[in-house]
Amino acid sequence: MYFYTGAPNWVFSMFSFIAFLISVIPLPWHLEAWNVGTCMFMLWSGFANLVLFIDSIIWNGNMIDWSPTWCDISTHFLNGFNLAIPACSLCINRRLYQIASVRTVTKSRSAKRKAIAIDLCIALGIPVLQIPLQYVVQGHRYNIYEDVGCLGETFETPVAVVLYHLPPIIVGLVSGVYCILSIKNFYRSRAQFKEFLGSSNSNLNLNRYIRLMCLASTDLFLTVPLGIYTLWVNAKVFGIAPWISWEDTHSNFSRVVQFPGIEWRADPFSAASLESARWLTVGCAIMFFAYFGFADEAMKNYRFAFTSVAKRVGYSTATQSSSGWTSAGSKKPTMSSTGRSATLPVFIRKETSQKRDSLDSVSDLSASYGALDYNTDKSVGALSLGDIEGVVPDYKESDYSSPESSSSSSGSSAGSPTRIHTPEPADPVLPPHQMV
Repeated sequence: MYFYTGAPNWVFSMFSFIAFLISVIPLPWHLEAWNVGTCMFMLWSGFANLVLFIDSIIWNGNMIDWSPTWCDISTHFLNGFNLAIPACSLCINRRLYQIASVRTVTKSRSAKRKAIAIDLCIALGIPVLQIPLQYVVQGHRYNIYEDVGCLGETFETPVAVVLYHLPPIIVGLVSGVYCILSIKNFYRSRAQFKEFLGSSNSNLNLNRYIRLMCLASTDLFLTVPLGIYTLWVNAKVFGIAPWISWEDTHSNFSRVVQFPGIEWRADPFSAASLESARWLTVGCAIMFFAYFGFADEAMKNYRFAFTSVAKRVGYSTATQSSSGWTSAGSKKPTMSSTGRSATLPVFIRKETSQKRDSLDSVSDLSASYGALDYNTDKSVGALSLGDIEGVVPDYKESDYSSPESSSSSSGSSAGSPTRIHTPEPADPVLPPHQMV
């Protein structure tokens, strides 16, 4: 007698929660590129894994109807998820085809908003539309499977084939057409295409384009065969009943059917369909993270998150830059407008072993002696005033009354370059003839 003995339920609970985390981690920096397809792929797969994780915890070792409201919401969401991943792949392949087919970009802001709206209609609107369509062929409220949780029920009729089983296959085939055309255009002119990507969209480079194409292609090779196999199993094994009427399909609709683990694990087709549906959802998240979780932009964000956490807990993480070692995890790091640690601007390119004043001291020095000594061709030691042109303002004789006043105004100037503050007092300003 057949009996499914797979991995323990806690193993799936662990992997589904990890899949939820790795689905939402790359979301912030993908939002910067305004790629609706990838963002919706992460959201759909992330929340689907979260739902399955919660179900595996609540119904671990039991099949009690603990929360009917949660089951209604989760089953409708999972019914939409049945079409969401193929729709997101269609959205991605459609965008990649548009990029591969166009060699110039002249989109206005309204055109970009229109493109985003169309992508949202595909990646969000089509799966949401699947929910009321599935209700047409929903035989009863829902099923509860021990260790699995709540799942929707579809009354297998010809109407169910059209409204529920065929849409993922059709969407997958359309996505495949876009995928083939984009690959064809990509290999036709790879050199010009690489230059076009670099000039048209700073958030989309060649590596990211190829990874997006691989993601959509992998999903394509899984969606269409799996959809055809599911349709064949339902037709051959379980059979397709004739459609009689709405009343016949929804008779005794409020009932909830409960399946103990010993029952559904004894049926090979039930065990295969339930376990494959759960683990393929986890696989979607892992597949996305495999393509995008180790990219250059992802590693940069991981390092930034690590240094931010280290700073909050009081640890100092040292990073080496061109000007030496700096503390990225200090208590008060200098931050730029984007929220990342600001880098010290390098205005001096000549090597010197002598002790120099800060850039503000050079500004004070030039301000103190006004137009008498201000000449971009002159130099002070190893420092040429031409090297810091644009940093020191163009002072005139009428702008100064005394060296002290110019020093205070220069020190408080909002246009002064970013520098690293030290607690030691600044060295006194020396006239040019006393400096080495």
